[in-house]
Amino acid sequence: MTTWLPTLKTATPEAGYDLAAKLARVAIKMTQPDAAVRDTLRPVYAEDADALIASSQVVATHFATVAAANDYWSETS
Repeated sequence: MTTWLPTLKTATPEAGYDLAAKLARVAIKMTQPDAAVRDTLRPVYAEDADALIASSQVVATHFATVAAANDYWSETS
C-alpha cells in the first residue's frame, strides 16, 4: 500500500515548508471531502482576512512539526 505521507523528512527548509502546506491542504480535503463544497466555500474565505490568517497559522504549526522532525535541518547548515 502506497502512503501519501511516507516521511516528514525533507532535504531543505523550503521543501519542509512545501510539505507543511500540503499537510494543511490534505487536512481540508479530509475534513470536507466534497470538492464541489470546497469550491463553493473558497470565495467566502478568500476574501476573509481572519480566515487567511488562520490558514497561515495552520501551515506554521505543520512547519514547526516538519522542522522538528528534520532536527531543524542542522545537518544542512
